[in-house]
Parts: sequence; C-alpha cells; structure tokens
Amino acid sequence: MRFLLDAEQRAFAASLDALLTSADTPAVIRDWSRGDHASGRALWSRVADAGVFALAVPEAHEGLGPHPVELAVAFVELGRHAVPGPLVETVTAAVLLTGADPGTAERLLPGLASGETMATVATEGAHALDGDAAALRISWEPGRVRLSPGHGPVRPSLDPARRLTPLLPGGDLLAIPADQALTWARLATAAQALGVGLALLGRTVGYVGQRTQFGVPVGSFQAVKHRLADARIALEFARPLLFGAALTMEPADAAAAKGAACEAAYTTARTALHLHGAIGYTDGYGLGPWLTKARALRTAWGAPEECRALVLSAGDRRR
Repeated sequence: MRFLLDAEQRAFAASLDALLTSADTPAVIRDWSRGDHASGRALWSRVADAGVFALAVPEAHEGLGPHPVELAVAFVELGRHAVPGPLVETVTAAVLLTGADPGTAERLLPGLASGETMATVATEGAHALDGDAAALRISWEPGRVRLSPGHGPVRPSLDPARRLTPLLPGGDLLAIPADQALTWARLATAAQALGVGLALLGRTVGYVGQRTQFGVPVGSFQAVKHRLADARIALEFARPLLFGAALTMEPADAAAAKGAACEAAYTTARTALHLHGAIGYTDGYGLGPWLTKARALRTAWGAPEECRALVLSAGDRRR
C-alpha cells in the first residue's frame, strides 16, 4: 500500500523545510546543548506559528486538531533539521490535557497550541526531556498524571541537545484518561526519526559523491552503493508504516512505525558514520546532532523490543 501526501501536505512540509533551513538550526542546537535556550525558544515560536503544536490541540482550545497525519508530516521535517527541545513531549502533554477537566484544559492547552508554553512529560522511572526549559512539567505514572512543581539537576545524555532532568515529587493530580497519549508520542517520535534518517542519508550520498579514492568517487564502489541502498530501503519501508499509523491511530500500528523508523534511522546513522570515516566524529563537520539523535530516539517512548512485543501481541489477538 502506498501513502502519498496531497498537494497541501507537501506544501506544508516544504514551508517548514524552508523555515528551518533559514533558521541556522546547527547554531540553535549548539546553544541548546549548553543550556542557552534563547535561540531555541525563538525557533520554537516560529514552529508554533506554523501551526505544528496546534495540530495536537482541539479547535475548542484554540488548536487546529487533532490532525495526526499533518503532525507526522511536520515532525519528519523537525527531525530532518534536528530541531532541539521537548517537541514530542509537548504534543504528548497536549493529548494528555485534552482529557483533563474543562477548567484545566482551558487553562493550559491554548498556551501549548500557540507555542507560548513548552511542556515536558516523564513516564514512571524516566527523566524528563528539557525539564529546565519547559514551563509545564507532567509526571505520568500508571493510573496517575500530575503536574510536577519543578525539576532536579540536568543529567548527562547521549545526545547533548537532549537535556534530561528528574521531576520533583508532588504537584496537582489530574484525572485524565491517557490511553491515546502514548500512541501520539510514538507516532511523533517515529516521524522525527524518519526525518533524522533521511537527513543522514542525504548528507552521506552527497559526501561519497565528492570524496575520491583511486581517482574515482567513493560512491561508485559497489560496497558503498549496497550500504546506502540498504539504508534507503529501510527508510522507505518505514514511511508507509508511519503514515498508516497516523491514519489508524492504533497503538500497535504506532509501535510498528516507531520500531521501524527508529531502527532505520539507527541503521542509517551507522552507515553514515562508517562511510564518512573519521571526519564523521568531528564537531566541526556537523554530523553529530543527527548521529546522536538517531541513537537517542531509538529508545525514547519505547525500546525496540517493547514495540515489537506490542505488535506481536496485537497480531495474536487478531488471529
């Protein structure tokens, strides 16, 4: 089955690509990694003005959604440009708060839709992403969702642009049905990972076409072609799973998309690093933000084995 974007969705993706290309995102990533959030917040506002976060917020609360397909389109571009910040977590918070009591939803959701409020969410036993930057912090445990009053110290992360913080205990309890929030989180993570993989593939194809050995481009070697073809096939197989999950919003479909896209991005990252050689490790070359993000997203919102187990159990129930 093929999932093709319509003209409006392609235009939306192109507009986000143009916005992020002009924003000097590598500089934003460097600032964010150091804990300087000014340029990241400015970019966040521009992304919000494009309607990205509003896609997860109902129209009744000043949003545009829910529109999971368009959200997936947007997050592919955010991943392609390695935009930092609690992107997935803000979407997840919006979905969680949609099920809150009317007063809480009315108070918190418009800020998420407009980009005025940045949110993070931590599941049981996990650290929150960018808790030092987010104004709204949600602790999500089985059967219990609460607003955290603050965060602990920043912890080291594999991806320097993913700043991890523990959330403080206490805070207001919210009576929220959270069934769909994890599905949205995995969908957005899958889309982000697909964008990361596509960016790595594009940069690697360009590099091996320019680098020469024995007087010919490295990209003309059969072994190199095979590595790049494997990466391309993995990414292209993940794409219909992503948009299929966005259409059904079934938990197992989102888990399948998340597993496939994150594994494809991780495979592509390893291929990119191998084919770039030692230059791929250097900060000056600028491949690092995508390499580390591919590795970090692989386990975010469900490790590969967890996603596979959910898909298998859903298949067993359908038989």
